[in-house]
Amino acid sequence: MHKQISEEALKAMQSVDMMSVDINTLVDIKDVHVDPDLPLPERIQEYIRQIKNPFCYRDGDVVVKVSFSDNNISLEERLKDYFSML
Repeated sequence: MHKQISEEALKAMQSVDMMSVDINTLVDIKDVHVDPDLPLPERIQEYIRQIKNPFCYRDGDVVVKVSFSDNNISLEERLKDYFSML
């Protein structure tokens, strides 16, 4: 079942300050594994479940902050595009 993330939760995830966040609280992208054979909605859901915050995570010792231009494309649409290319 696809669970929608609330707008408040998304804003909280986006607002994480990458300069002051404790890197040890972030999920390392290298530990995220999504089965490419799952249907697209399930891949998105599994990715978000594992990464916890798709806007701020770590890659080894590097904090990664993801942002998008303000063009009214949702995170879900971005993730669908990304996972449909895999």
